[in-house]
Amino acid sequence: MASALVLCRFLHFIVVLMLFGAWLFRPLLSNDESALDQRLARTCRWLAVVALASGVCWLLLITASMAGAWDAAFDPSTLVLVLGNTFFGQVWRWHLLINLALVALLLTPLRASLALRLSLSGLLLATLAPVGHGAMLDGSAGQLLILNQLIHLFCVGAWLGGLLLLVMILRQPAGHSIQVMLQRFSGVGYGLVAGLLITGLINVRVLTGAFWPTPLFRGFALILLIKAALVATMLGLALFNRLRINDCEQRLQALRTSVMLEWMLGLGAVAAVSLLGTLPP
Repeated sequence: MASALVLCRFLHFIVVLMLFGAWLFRPLLSNDESALDQRLARTCRWLAVVALASGVCWLLLITASMAGAWDAAFDPSTLVLVLGNTFFGQVWRWHLLINLALVALLLTPLRASLALRLSLSGLLLATLAPVGHGAMLDGSAGQLLILNQLIHLFCVGAWLGGLLLLVMILRQPAGHSIQVMLQRFSGVGYGLVAGLLITGLINVRVLTGAFWPTPLFRGFALILLIKAALVATMLGLALFNRLRINDCEQRLQALRTSVMLEWMLGLGAVAAVSLLGTLPP
């Protein structure tokens, strides 16, 4: 059950993060409003559907875990009890409603409104902040921890979603100014990385009571170390591409590979986070 929950958390986190980030970066990275928008629309429809399905699965797995039996996940009375009488359930019912509204939006002509898409995907991402370790503390300390987690998620989502959009553009770069696009992305990226690092360190300090948990190579601390190594490698790749930005048009294949690798490392970091959320800090 624990392994299934980790996989479900990973899938749900990654699709919600990418939905928000791809739409956030869309007007910044490209002025081409035809082929790219069509590909992005198809991708995002599938991401929204996967988010809804994995969100429902997450609810079923949590219900089974709380009840201590698999069949409880499909018992209506138990599901109602979890949704109405637990903090997770009260957050999650809004999360699923927002997800359902987003799927419905993408099937109507209103999907053309970027403001609506961003608003719903932002709310969907925001309702992930109180889930997991964000609910450990009560009162004002708990609210500040959730706010910190919210900022962290927005930074991660923007970075990963922006990388997804970069990958899509670099696969069919005709009509795009790659150098200008990379300059815009890296300019925003400085702020995202700063926000991600600061909020991440605050999370560690609040949850563990130390600047870094010990023992270093066991349990929560080990997974956190793996996540930090993945993020550091992503930063190294981003810095390399920024330093080589003047000849990016001549090394398009290498750039495409580098951005794809950076994105995949980001997926690995989210996988580590999905596991961290199920471990005691």
